[in-house]
Amino acid sequence: MSWEIVIGLEVHAQLATSSKIFSGSSTEYGAKANTQASAIDLALPGVLPVLNKKVLDLAIMLGLAIDGEIASESIFSRKNYFYPDSPKGYQISQYDKPIISRGQLKFVNNGEEKMINITRAHLEEDAGKSLHGEFERSTAIDLNRSGTTLLEIVSEPEITNAEEAVAYLKKLHSIVRYLDISDAIMAQGSMRCDVNVSIRPKGETELGTRTEIKNINSFRFVEKAIHSEIIRQQEVIEDGGEIVQETRRYDANKDITTSMRSKEVANDYRYFPEPDLLPIVIDDDYI
Repeated sequence: MSWEIVIGLEVHAQLATSSKIFSGSSTEYGAKANTQASAIDLALPGVLPVLNKKVLDLAIMLGLAIDGEIASESIFSRKNYFYPDSPKGYQISQYDKPIISRGQLKFVNNGEEKMINITRAHLEEDAGKSLHGEFERSTAIDLNRSGTTLLEIVSEPEITNAEEAVAYLKKLHSIVRYLDISDAIMAQGSMRCDVNVSIRPKGETELGTRTEIKNINSFRFVEKAIHSEIIRQQEVIEDGGEIVQETRRYDANKDITTSMRSKEVANDYRYFPEPDLLPIVIDDDYI
């Protein structure tokens, strides 16, 4: 059977601000664990977030570069879930009113010009980091990264192969670096990518069940992870099985993807407007 590949990318870029999105804590990379986490980052009782205005400038710069629609009003929402490295029990993100929507990215792949639509780019805070191996029977938590500004750039599912995905990612990386809105050092996690992959019989129009491969931090691993997941999905379906919508991780040593958890949908996160932050109003003069 011949298959068509459908790929969408969610790229997270840490924005180049000296302080975090809702607190005055430093964002400098490589500091000793938990030395750059304020009361706001630790979610202590009674603390309130204050928006870092600089993040709006940087987000709007990307919006202009991708011919995106910049919202005259956008809001922050609470995305509710529990992880040990997210002390609030929710993430402040943007859901139904993102700051940027409907952009496009043009790039060249194998001598052919291609254009991929960008659904949205929204602001959110990063989580902390779980450290395995620091202690014999426990996982350590470093909250230095908690609250660092992320701009999540979401493509339409219009990418058709792994090489095209890498070409798209490299072009986006070059724009982000040129604008100086992020250092985009993938090895340090300041730019990382979630890859959504599905397959369908050639000629079909209905999308297949997708899986999401989380937090890939190099161009090479994006390409290899996509190839690996395509082969896995083909084998599952051709053996009579069904693809489950889930979140997976890529094991570079074994060159395979492995299951992490079932994939959540929007209802699972119980989004609602963040009550501690006012709507963001942006006029044409500011843009």
